[in-house]
Amino acid sequence: MSSSSDVQAIAGIDECTIRVVDRERVATVVGAMPADDDIAGLADVFGLLADAGRLRVLVALLEGEMCVCDLAAVARTSESAVSHHLRLLRAHRVVQVRRAGRMAYYRLADAHVRLLLDVALTHIGHAPAASHPELSSDGTGDDQA
Repeated sequence: MSSSSDVQAIAGIDECTIRVVDRERVATVVGAMPADDDIAGLADVFGLLADAGRLRVLVALLEGEMCVCDLAAVARTSESAVSHHLRLLRAHRVVQVRRAGRMAYYRLADAHVRLLLDVALTHIGHAPAASHPELSSDGTGDDQA
């Protein structure tokens, strides 16, 4: 831990003081920080991934392209719900569609989406829920005290 003499302050908006311990590191990180629009777009993508139904659809698409009917069967939900998920995912360029006559086949948009899902699945496999003190014994975080 740094001594109090190592802590610096930066005057912020309306002269609010923000503590800074490593001014060079803060300057480097601020310089590398994506633009606000990019951060908002990233939040949108992670928001899309925060829905279990959409994740089931995306994980199913890791195996290759599928039609809405088959995705509904795999995701254990209605075709209408899957269509809604796919509409959102297409709007955010997470999935793409290929039409063959009256059928529509969906696939992951690119290797980046696959990588994001693969890394997330690998991550959850490394840390069992029981090792997370924030989560309750059932893994939901809903323990009542």
